Amino acid sequence: MKIAIVGAGAIGGYLGARLALAGDEVTFIARGRNLEAIRAGGMKLIAEDGSEQLAQNVAAFEKPEEAGPHDHVLLTVKAHQVAPLAPGIRHLLGPDTAIVTMQNGIPWWYFHKHGGEHEGRPVRAADPDGTIAANIDPARVIGSIVYPATSLVAPGVVQIIEGNRFSLGELDGSTTTPRVQALSTHLTQAGFKAPIVRDIRSEIWLKLWGNLSFNPISALTHATLVDLCQFPPTRELCVLMMSEAETIARKLGVSMRISIERRIAGAEKVGAHKTSMLQDVEQGRPLELDALVGAVVELGALTGTPTPNISAIYACASLLARTLQNAHGSLRIAVR
Repeated sequence: MKIAIVGAGAIGGYLGARLALAGDEVTFIARGRNLEAIRAGGMKLIAEDGSEQLAQNVAAFEKPEEAGPHDHVLLTVKAHQVAPLAPGIRHLLGPDTAIVTMQNGIPWWYFHKHGGEHEGRPVRAADPDGTIAANIDPARVIGSIVYPATSLVAPGVVQIIEGNRFSLGELDGSTTTPRVQALSTHLTQAGFKAPIVRDIRSEIWLKLWGNLSFNPISALTHATLVDLCQFPPTRELCVLMMSEAETIARKLGVSMRISIERRIAGAEKVGAHKTSMLQDVEQGRPLELDALVGAVVELGALTGTPTPNISAIYACASLLARTLQNAHGSLRIAVR
């Protein structure tokens, strides 16, 4: 199967390398030093036990139009990076190509085939000017939830911290379409867990529960997951934010299948891991705030649900993001 990976970062590199090692024809769409490294030596994986694997049988291009059509396109960039890339995605598409969205947060397509009073409504926080919707047909979309924690430790080198699960789901709840079945099979053959779920939106909220709280709090405090979960005030703040989100989700027809305490306990077990948003603060990269936090505030207003704690953290983290952007700076705690 021909698979294009748009974004050869921590998750895209992990997926692409494993799929290539399993025999799939993988193309990375990358740029800069990462593109150069993949072209020169492939994509290297460092496993949890320190062992290494190198996928050399991969292609890499800077522009989608150089790569041509594929069977599946895995969109592995962060949510705020989708819009600039969206117009070029068409060059990777054949008549039946599926686009697998792997962003955290509420996606722009959330209300497509949702049913009910909000059917077809855009999520402005995820797609402010409609660029994504104008260039990516939601009928092509397969939703996916990314659970692994990985890190791009050098150009063309991904370190696996933990996890290998990518839940998949058609937007209308179908579980037997040929395209989602084929994708699940190939991911499984590559060593991943790739369950096909009937309600992808419930899975989105389950992952988002942690991202909307752990990510911005860690970005503001520079704490790891275990630290913010074990410090009573921030643990309680997570509970409050997750409670607000749960109310919104319930009003949109989603029922959480685990408790808030169990969700926090799961994050705590990950240990001294820096969230992706904290890593972005330290590297001076834009923060993935709108899809993770701003969209929840938007859906809170849509459903008439107060979000005082989520809104407060969103305001503080947004100001941090703007300050860093205006200064072209980064922020890291120095060890003395």
